[in-house]
Amino acid sequence: MFLGEHQHTLDAKGRVILPARFRERLSSGLVFAPSQDRCIDVYPLTGFEKRVEELRSLPREDLRARGYLRVFLAGAQEEKPDAQGRVTIPPRLREYASLDKELTINGADTKLEIWDRDTWEQYRTNAEDAFANLDAPFLF
Repeated sequence: MFLGEHQHTLDAKGRVILPARFRERLSSGLVFAPSQDRCIDVYPLTGFEKRVEELRSLPREDLRARGYLRVFLAGAQEEKPDAQGRVTIPPRLREYASLDKELTINGADTKLEIWDRDTWEQYRTNAEDAFANLDAPFLF
């Protein structure tokens, strides 16, 4: 399980250092994929394979399902961290998520999320307000 919020920076070559606590689990490879929240999802290879398996159950006749699969799979790219734990985020995904220099990397259960830091701060503020006002029994 990936947990926590981590502040990192993007270097001039489009690389970011993965949080130290996650490097071992991602050392054999990872997959970047576009998220619907305009951030980047980062899956361990096995996690990405599981996600694709789930998506294979979507009806191919459904226009929305086909569109989702196209964007998700066309935007996905495999990467392997270097010896320092750095990975290069593909330019197209950096553009998609409006990544500049300051990033937030969040643990999100079976994956990581990479956000532009300002975008994350704004999202988190709104999400925390909604979270604080949820009626707990509603969740169960």
